[in-house]
Amino acid sequence: MPCFLINKLKYLYSLLTIFLTCIVLLVTACTEKETPLVKTQEEVETVKIVYVDWVSEIASAHVARVVIEERLGYKCELLSVTAVSMWESVAAGDQDAMLGAWLPSLQESYYNSVFDQVDNLGPNLEGVEMGLVVPAYVPIDSIAELEDYAGEFDYRIIGIDPEAGLMGSTERAMSAYALDDFELVSGSDLTMTSALEIAFEEERWVLATGWTPHWKFARWDLKYLDDPENIYGASEHIATIVRKGLDEDMPEVYSFLDKFYWTAEDMGQVMLWFREEGMSAEEAAGRWVAENSELVDQWVAE
Repeated sequence: MPCFLINKLKYLYSLLTIFLTCIVLLVTACTEKETPLVKTQEEVETVKIVYVDWVSEIASAHVARVVIEERLGYKCELLSVTAVSMWESVAAGDQDAMLGAWLPSLQESYYNSVFDQVDNLGPNLEGVEMGLVVPAYVPIDSIAELEDYAGEFDYRIIGIDPEAGLMGSTERAMSAYALDDFELVSGSDLTMTSALEIAFEEERWVLATGWTPHWKFARWDLKYLDDPENIYGASEHIATIVRKGLDEDMPEVYSFLDKFYWTAEDMGQVMLWFREEGMSAEEAAGRWVAENSELVDQWVAE
């Protein structure tokens, strides 16, 4: 074979070797860059919301999930925990947001312990009330009267989650009003409403921790007892709390949560649907979002 052909073949071989080497390097580089990119995208696409298993917070968490998934295109995971774990998980960055911060007094201690580790986006519902409730047919009107009728109430105050701020307020009320003959019984929203249901069926006296908004006021004729010592405080609000950095990681989600604001009537409708009409929380939230598109548009507007 002539020398010029041999040299030409060597030259072509060298070009082919360089070309193939470049392809290998390019594919390797792309693979190395794509792997972390996919993982980051997966993390960004999932919004984690934590809540306490109170009927009010079930309503707000599920409505937020519907909006996040249907209107913003993210995945959304809900996690039910205790009150203290709710605050700690958002402060630690394990969860992205919570919509059930009862402030300024009810969960004040939780907030003060982590206020520099979270972002407070302000109220999502105002006009919250709390205290001790009795059936309207019970002929007393003040907490100050309770000790004289302890036996009528079976010496019990029906409470909820022992870590709830409302339980701490009730313990202070028991001390302030010298309710020495009463026991504060912890439980859950379900056990509290079950006790109310049985009492109303039998027309018995019952004393329970209460807060508004809650569907029990639509179901039964209840009244708050006057609180002359102001242990339960003035009107509260429910705030949205998010983890640090959410505004940078998920700006659309942060914007929505910052604008999320509704009324006690809105929340009450969702609660009534899934407590009284047999809907699941998901179904009730989806129905409310569909029927209130104008308000939801304001929440997700750029």
